[in-house]
Amino acid sequence: MSPPQPERIYGVRELTRILTLTPKRAGQLRRLDLLRGDSGYTFRDLLALRAASALLDAGASVRQIRTALTALRRQDPELKQPLAEVRLVLEGDRLVAQSDRVRFDPRTGQMVLALDWGGLEAAATATLATGLVRPLAPPVDQAETWFERASEWDGDPAQWEDAIDAYRRVVSIDPTYAAAWNNLGLLLHRMCCEAAYNLGSLHEDRGEIEDAIGDYRKALDLSPDYADAHFNLAGALARNGRDGEAIKHWQRYLELDSGSPWARIARAHLEVVEPPDSQQ
Repeated sequence: MSPPQPERIYGVRELTRILTLTPKRAGQLRRLDLLRGDSGYTFRDLLALRAASALLDAGASVRQIRTALTALRRQDPELKQPLAEVRLVLEGDRLVAQSDRVRFDPRTGQMVLALDWGGLEAAATATLATGLVRPLAPPVDQAETWFERASEWDGDPAQWEDAIDAYRRVVSIDPTYAAAWNNLGLLLHRMCCEAAYNLGSLHEDRGEIEDAIGDYRKALDLSPDYADAHFNLAGALARNGRDGEAIKHWQRYLELDSGSPWARIARAHLEVVEPPDSQQ
């Protein structure tokens, strides 16, 4: 009897080729903890990656998939790779787990009513004959559903990418949806500000104060009323011996956020650096 063949192990380059991964999709799979390094992927891992990609293509969000996976692992701790062992299907705005002909909501474990596909097929044939066919979900309803999801995710920076995808889906369904275009533009703008601000914080942590000052100024160019950027820029300028420039940013921060604990810090700095005649 010949010894069993060793299990094939895939690298990221192979997975990228097999699954035709784009940078965006690879990022989504990393957020799902399915892509985690350069090598060491089994065939079961490949199946899970393919299943996740199919769900994302169907319109599921990273948050939905992550929630479903957490629920499945909680219900059955022995599941090593849920996406390779349980089939998840996007039905409307929820993910349903399916095993043979049994369907259940992975979040609750409750059974989901199975549809009579034969009856549906017969009904569809009948309506075709009478010309009474209409979409199960009209485009306007789909656009509204995605807009509601995007609006919900819009408020959480951790879900901004999902919100952007949802807004883009709205305008692809209904290019005249003005609110979606507006919110998409605002969110993209906010993400640029946030990126510049975060880069400034990183440079400041590394002691690269001049670079940090440049990043904070860039954030304020994009969003002049970004209170935290005014606060951090003032602090960086003060640490760099540029108290005169720091003053206006401490003052602007207090105009934007006068009641927070950080406001007391800003006032304390102004008491030290502000010229006496400006306090009269």
